[in-house]
Amino acid sequence: MSRVPSLFGRLIGLIALVLAGGLVVLGWASWAYARIAADEAYDRLLVGAALQIAESVSTEPGRITVDPPISAFETLAMAVSDRVFYRVVDPAGETLTGQTDLDSARRNGGPRREASISDGIYRGFPVRVATLGRYVTGPDVAGWIEVTVAQTIAARLDLARDLTLKAMLLVLGVSGVAMLAVVVAVRQGLRPLGRVEAVLAARDPKDLSPVVVETPREIRPLVAAINHFLQRLAERIAGMERFVADAAHQIRTPLTALTAQVELLSSEPRAERRRTQIARVRERTDQLGRLTNQLLSHAMVIHRREVVPLEPVDLVAITRAALAETVPLSLDREVRIGFESACTAMPVLGDRVSIREAISNLVHNAIRHGAPGHLSVSLDEENGGYRIRIEDDGPGIPAARWNDVVLPFVRGEEEEARTGGSGLGLAIAADVAAAHGGRLTFCQPAEGRFAVDLWFPPIKPDDAGEQE
Repeated sequence: MSRVPSLFGRLIGLIALVLAGGLVVLGWASWAYARIAADEAYDRLLVGAALQIAESVSTEPGRITVDPPISAFETLAMAVSDRVFYRVVDPAGETLTGQTDLDSARRNGGPRREASISDGIYRGFPVRVATLGRYVTGPDVAGWIEVTVAQTIAARLDLARDLTLKAMLLVLGVSGVAMLAVVVAVRQGLRPLGRVEAVLAARDPKDLSPVVVETPREIRPLVAAINHFLQRLAERIAGMERFVADAAHQIRTPLTALTAQVELLSSEPRAERRRTQIARVRERTDQLGRLTNQLLSHAMVIHRREVVPLEPVDLVAITRAALAETVPLSLDREVRIGFESACTAMPVLGDRVSIREAISNLVHNAIRHGAPGHLSVSLDEENGGYRIRIEDDGPGIPAARWNDVVLPFVRGEEEEARTGGSGLGLAIAADVAAAHGGRLTFCQPAEGRFAVDLWFPPIKPDDAGEQE
């Protein structure tokens, strides 16, 4: 398992990397500037020596003479590791004195008073060459003489290295102080995270209240995100606890009744009474099975609402499938089943499984608790969306209880009196509609009719594009 670096280590490493890059750049810049400074200093000496040699040029009848002064080379000779070369050329291009194979630093045009300086190679040594001219006149001669002085570059390289070293020592010292300051600053800057960690570590595992700790503005979004997560976790746990408590309460009653019926059956000697007891046991078993299935469906709907992404689905196809799955429950009596859709397709953004479960619960409720002889399922466009209506000819639910019966484990009076339903079917359907931005409503479309409507918003073009 690889070791994950800490935030402190990441920050220090990143800053150290930036400083190292800066040191490389500064080192290169220091070397470049040191070379320029060394060249400027030694070039002045080189030009000075050339001027002194040029000043020593004189004319005599019929010829030009030159007597290079010792002082012209004394300053250059201070660089003991360097060698100095020179050459004086007369107007005719003949060498008056010095090394005859030393090239001039002037590349274009004839001799000029201004000095020209360039780099070159002489006798295998890298040299710096300075060339200048002087116009001389005499009884028989007149013209420009050219003085060239060259010096090897060992001394100026040593000077550049010394300047660079001193500059880098200064930069390294400043960088070290800066790095120390960064370490202290980063450690101090991360201390609020340590306070948040300490607050969370000291908490009781059951404490899901918001974290209250004083932090800088930059860390407040992190604390807010933690509090938002704790709030969602608290809501999920509270919902799970309520569900478990309600489920335990709801299952306990039919289990107790079933146990009592089994006890009565085991001690009943009369055959007629035993048949009656068996029928009651079967009824209690069916009731318990239906309750368990609806509890699992309710839990499934709640879970899918939180974790399953919505996708384009067709309400017409889902309704047909749900109706086909649920209708066989009505085969024990004559019930006319109808299906009608105003459109061949009704696309919405939703969860296919949850919507089918909602429709199945409504159809099952209508068959079991409502419709004595007629049940119809219709789909139509309404208020810019799509409406699924489950209509029957049963007594329905009193209008005064419409707001209550969509809550879990709340049953209608007729249902409770006649069938002992679980009170989850309408709650499941209402939760599914709300999770899809829709709604569940009740109405009485005609005398002796009762209907439950599920309304869903249509799919938007941008939603379809995102899903693709």
